[in-house]
Amino acid sequence: MSSVCNFVQPVILFLPILLIIISESRAQAQTLTDNKILQKWPFNNSVSVVLVFGDSTVDSGNNNYISTISKCDFSPYGMDFLNHIPTGRFSNGRLVTDYIVSYMGIKDFVPAYLDPSLSLDELMTGVSFASGGSGFDPLTAQLSGVIPLQKQLEYFKEYKRRLENAIGKEKTNLLISKATFIISAGTNDFVVNYFNTPFRRQNYKVSAYQQFLVQLVQQFVQGLMNEGARTIGVVGVPPFGCLPVVITLNSGGALQPRQCVESYSAVGREYNLLLQHLLKTMQIHDTKLFYFDIYNPLNDMIRNPTKYGFTEVTTGCCGSGFIEASILCNPKSIVCNNPSQHMFWDSVHPSQVTYHSLFQALRPTLDFAIKQ
Repeated sequence: MSSVCNFVQPVILFLPILLIIISESRAQAQTLTDNKILQKWPFNNSVSVVLVFGDSTVDSGNNNYISTISKCDFSPYGMDFLNHIPTGRFSNGRLVTDYIVSYMGIKDFVPAYLDPSLSLDELMTGVSFASGGSGFDPLTAQLSGVIPLQKQLEYFKEYKRRLENAIGKEKTNLLISKATFIISAGTNDFVVNYFNTPFRRQNYKVSAYQQFLVQLVQQFVQGLMNEGARTIGVVGVPPFGCLPVVITLNSGGALQPRQCVESYSAVGREYNLLLQHLLKTMQIHDTKLFYFDIYNPLNDMIRNPTKYGFTEVTTGCCGSGFIEASILCNPKSIVCNNPSQHMFWDSVHPSQVTYHSLFQALRPTLDFAIKQ
């Protein structure tokens, strides 16, 4: 299997690349300054640490420190981040988790756990273990040579040991018990792995694969609970039939009109229902499990773009917007004039403005989760 995956790895990173449009000129992009003042936490906040697991939607730079082509630590990524730095976030600026910790008054950004320069204070207030290209299915991470969720759990155990050495076991256990855990993964399992390689489809019909993933989610959540996690939010999958690259490669109309691939998004909706049911069955008296719905907010942005100030919701801002992501969105790529009018930054990942709107949509669930 490893030899097959090694062969597939360059090809499958962000789906089969049929149309490569990389211009040698680079347009000057209008800088989007994030001047929005976030409303602060509406009640006393006892949460002082946020720990994050998952894929590129919440990876704040861990892939910078591993050997993979699934990277984005170069421009134009990060062009609207603080000091225009490409941090390894798969967007032009902040991620939802950055907005969450800022809203909670903890710190401005969630750093990557693998960053060797992290201070003890950064460790104690929260890190991201996530890895762009990863998923609950171990094969998904193997296809791109990134960090699987199972390895992220091992990193969390290592993280606990580092804290215990610094502040003692008792204080570490208290910190973990009061921490908020966020898990965001699943899209790559379907879009990259199941639908675009033959390996899982040989043994699983789509309904069976959905069940397989839910079992892996259960194992992962249980693993966190066994390590002392008490407040865990699990993010559902988006309408991934609407990702620009999915439209390009599967809609039959790569140019115009560009429409979401409904059959893909329907699979996402079914999986989200299974996920919600799982979290209800796993509830125990001293643990709070919450489902974060991103499907409906993102779907609303696609159906009602002007409501959010978008003029483009079917292509990315970087390059042609049809297939570019990661190394295909690079310093030689043309960039759209106003990223804030684009729902997607590249052909896979949302723009900073989209992440901010998504954060606003998740706030009621977040408030309820922590207030409880």
